[in-house]
Amino acid sequence: MARGILAVLSIALTVFALADCVQTKDDKVRGVPKWAWIVLIVLLPWVGPITWLFVGKDRSWGAGGGQPRRKGPIAPDEDPDFLRKLDEDIRRERRERERGQQSPGSADGSAPEDRRGNPGEADGGEADRGDATGDGDPTTGRDDRSL
Repeated sequence: MARGILAVLSIALTVFALADCVQTKDDKVRGVPKWAWIVLIVLLPWVGPITWLFVGKDRSWGAGGGQPRRKGPIAPDEDPDFLRKLDEDIRRERRERERGQQSPGSADGSAPEDRRGNPGEADGGEADRGDATGDGDPTTGRDDRSL
């Protein structure tokens, strides 16, 4: 069982190192030429692949190495123009909402209309209570005082 696991690990390491070596650009290969690394990886199990992974490839991540950084914002929340427009939209919506809530009653002093356009009902006027005394049930029309 242990020999089988070691054999599978050796093959996996060799395949990984071989694929890495083949895909590496020639200017990143250190020591010997790329063809020599391929021969070492294939012919020397464990030693060839491990040597390739630690010594054979220039893996410097400093200036000029690694993947080039993408210019500009990566996500919308990192884009200053998007954030500025979003902020302006939010402020505009708030101003419009505040203007709608601050609209006072008419100049003659009558009660403001509710959303349905019925005067006097927005502030809980008589039409909301069902009758002028406020004692009746508006759904049935019965008087609660008689019960």
